[in-house]
Amino acid sequence: MLKNKGKELLFALSLLLSSVLLSCINHVNAGVTSAFVRHEWPSVDIPLDNEVFAVPKGHNAPQQVHITQGDYDGKAIIISWLTADKPGSNQVQYGLSDGKYDFTSEGTVQNYTFYNYKSGYIHQCLIGGLEYDTKYYYKIGDGDSARKFWFRTPTKIDPDAPYKFGIIGDLGQTYNSLSTIQHYMETGAQTVLFVGDLSYADRYEYHDVGVRWDSWGRFIEQSAAYQPWIWSAGNHEIEYMPHMGEIIPFRNYLHRYPTPYPSSRSSSPLWYAVRRASAHIIVLSSYSPFVKYTPQYRWLAEEFKRVDREKTPWLIVLMHVPIYNSNDAHFMEGESMRVVFESWFCHYKVDIVFAGHVHAYERSYRISNIHYNVSSGNPFPAPDKSAPIYITVGDGGNQEGLAQRFIDPQPDYSAFREASYGHSTLEIKNRTHAIYHWNRNDDGKRVPTDSFVLHNQYWGNSRRRRKLKKNHLHSVVVNLPRRERV
Repeated sequence: MLKNKGKELLFALSLLLSSVLLSCINHVNAGVTSAFVRHEWPSVDIPLDNEVFAVPKGHNAPQQVHITQGDYDGKAIIISWLTADKPGSNQVQYGLSDGKYDFTSEGTVQNYTFYNYKSGYIHQCLIGGLEYDTKYYYKIGDGDSARKFWFRTPTKIDPDAPYKFGIIGDLGQTYNSLSTIQHYMETGAQTVLFVGDLSYADRYEYHDVGVRWDSWGRFIEQSAAYQPWIWSAGNHEIEYMPHMGEIIPFRNYLHRYPTPYPSSRSSSPLWYAVRRASAHIIVLSSYSPFVKYTPQYRWLAEEFKRVDREKTPWLIVLMHVPIYNSNDAHFMEGESMRVVFESWFCHYKVDIVFAGHVHAYERSYRISNIHYNVSSGNPFPAPDKSAPIYITVGDGGNQEGLAQRFIDPQPDYSAFREASYGHSTLEIKNRTHAIYHWNRNDDGKRVPTDSFVLHNQYWGNSRRRRKLKKNHLHSVVVNLPRRERV
């Protein structure tokens, strides 16, 4: 009891310190442009003969193993892998102890061609009916070439379920990319929210496009075989290459990286939603039609109505192109999606929106531009307590390098920005608050650089806080001064 109270007190003090450091968070004209200068490794892809791309030993051994959530509520998983020479077994054996696999599930297999590249045999297996908060061991492959992995299911859907997400975008397969993924794996986060631009294989041509999709699959296996990566697609997944006869967008991506889109009544794997622990996560597609009457528009209108903040208080949106961005790179590219969806984000009180695309880091204040149209209203973003915080994490490390030119002066909506490689974590503590960190990759070290206490948009309401007190659901940060909340 004393030990738990000590931990609670220490945590409360850390929250107070973080809030004091960020007491200007709701004040415009207080943004920070970091003066840090990144001495990066060369922005070139790691050579194919490097050990990070090593093909596993054994004839036709499963490779490029990765998992993602397989249903709406976290009781199913999709396991994907590739065999190079022949289909081999489609089965996944799994169980509750290492080496003892009491259950078997049958998957599917397919392959495809892209120009003159022919893929290996891509296996996908949906395993449902899993228990919450349980570690499962699984085995795939045949005989001596079989490989073993494990994963842990999330806690059941509950408003106070703690959970830690990692956020990565625009990763690629350079040495900077390797630094990002290795540093992420040190954080203890349980699931990756990936905001698009995976392999950057589209920077190659002809047969090499497929080769670099294969190398990237082996590259991320060190994390993605053991915990779900929640996928969203970026511009580098489009791969519209008419000079090669490839005119159907997203072909490599869609063959390799499945999503549980039917579970959220979506008509496309490019936009969907999942619930995990205490979070409701909505994935949008920046490069699919989204204006009024389109399938994505109509789906999102219905999905927002399905959100139940009493069960999943944390409402998170993923997209590739940022809505608010003060970097010269891709400036204003998210404006059309902002016009269509920003009012919904405010109406439904989205907590945070993560995006990539810009190869730098940036965090906004809570602002909106929903009161302007072409004939009237304030044309500039203004503080709005109903608005989400917008965070750009397009700094995974790809070969295009950093976007180092920010607009000067820093716009009022921009709170912090830095042109460095890194990743973020969002650690949900309970229904009222979460801890956010952006971690810079600095000369081989993980350096926490931007952090704040995120207060839930729904449960931050004073009436609901009184309800919490009445029900004896104590939060250590309930009495922080209003001006110090994010």
